[in-house]
Amino acid sequence: MKKVLTALVMMVLGVLAMAAENSAGGDGSVGKGLIGLGIGLAVGLGALGTGWAQSRIGSAAVGAVAEKPGMFGTAIIFLLLPETLVIFGLVIAFILLGKL
Repeated sequence: MKKVLTALVMMVLGVLAMAAENSAGGDGSVGKGLIGLGIGLAVGLGALGTGWAQSRIGSAAVGAVAEKPGMFGTAIIFLLLPETLVIFGLVIAFILLGKL
């Protein structure tokens, strides 16, 4: 977990540095770079959360279906619920993309 957190912090710091560098050569505002950072974070963190949730739900669903095959439909529904995180992230990304 510590390695994942370190990698996440490094990515965020890298994107912030790129945003500041991009704005320094242009009109002098950091706004567009931060909007780009927001787009990346909305999609990236949504996907990270979805992957983590689906890993936990998937293993539990396989165990439930192995014990009771009639639970397959319920397991699929529970496995698809975290996908809404990525969909919300994409909606936010498209909203922010319109502001660029």
